[in-house]
Amino acid sequence: MQMVMKRLKKEEKGFTLIELLAVIVILGVIAAIAVPLIGNIISNSKEKSDIAAARQVYEAARLYLTAENNGETKGKKVEISALKTADYLDERLVLPSSKKSISGGEVQFKSTGDLLYVSLVTSDGTVYYEGTVVMAGEGDKSPNKPTETTNNNPNPAS
Repeated sequence: MQMVMKRLKKEEKGFTLIELLAVIVILGVIAAIAVPLIGNIISNSKEKSDIAAARQVYEAARLYLTAENNGETKGKKVEISALKTADYLDERLVLPSSKKSISGGEVQFKSTGDLLYVSLVTSDGTVYYEGTVVMAGEGDKSPNKPTETTNNNPNPAS
């Protein structure tokens, strides 16, 4: 009985190896879940910031056409170089995701006056953002130049 009492009175300080291992395993599981999620968030943020840059270029083109062309946008194309020359865009404009300088590109309007696409040229090449993507603020870039469709029927076979 005295032995049992001695054990109970004994104050244990610190953690056992099992307790420490359990904590390490729990932290490992949390890290395995969190790291990919954070990576996706960063990737999505970069894509959206590039679309925001395309929107900035589009808005500069609208202002340019308002001042220089009485607001007429129907079928117009505005070069990014013209926007920079006329001080509607900063010369040091960069693509946020890569921090590479936007050296060229264009804003193309449809024959209706709506935005068709914005193209941005960097040292990595040219990317295109369709008008719907730029206006919505989300979507995918395209390696191919979008074209204006005059057919209102999306299914020409019917």
